[in-house]
Amino acid sequence: MDQKALWEKCVAFHGHECGGLTIGYKAALYAIDLLGLKFSDDEQVVCITENDACGVDAVQVILGCSVGKGNLLFHMTGKQAFSFYDRSSGKSVRLVLKPRPQGMTKEQSFAYYQGCEPKDMFDVKETKIALPESARIFDSYVCECCGETAGANWIRIQGGKKLCIDCYQAYDRFRV
Repeated sequence: MDQKALWEKCVAFHGHECGGLTIGYKAALYAIDLLGLKFSDDEQVVCITENDACGVDAVQVILGCSVGKGNLLFHMTGKQAFSFYDRSSGKSVRLVLKPRPQGMTKEQSFAYYQGCEPKDMFDVKETKIALPESARIFDSYVCECCGETAGANWIRIQGGKKLCIDCYQAYDRFRV
């Protein structure tokens, strides 16, 4: 798919054009160039994003990373940074957005990012986080308080009962 059609697909998914979408679009394209990535049908490609901004939508469209498949993970630092991993090659890269010129309007910022080459937009760094394991499937249990079902990893035992995280009352002697 050519880049114009790919951009239009990202815009259709996201709902509008913006500088934030452009950041994720360029990050995903750069990761493809650097790591030789292809669209991920399952969990071959993993993205750990450090923000929950517009650009994440472009990563989903271009690389097939999604929360549901378990290959789009959030490590919330508030940074415009994306770590990409290729499970088959073991290669990874962390792309961190470089500062843009100050004093730009929203429209100027969009035009600036649209005109940038990815290598001029991002610092290429080593990943800080090791490649996460593949997504697991957990047994499910019914919370004995609310009656809703939750995965085993999110069930807590309290007073001899299996409770979901919402019903569980954490023990903390320093909070009253």
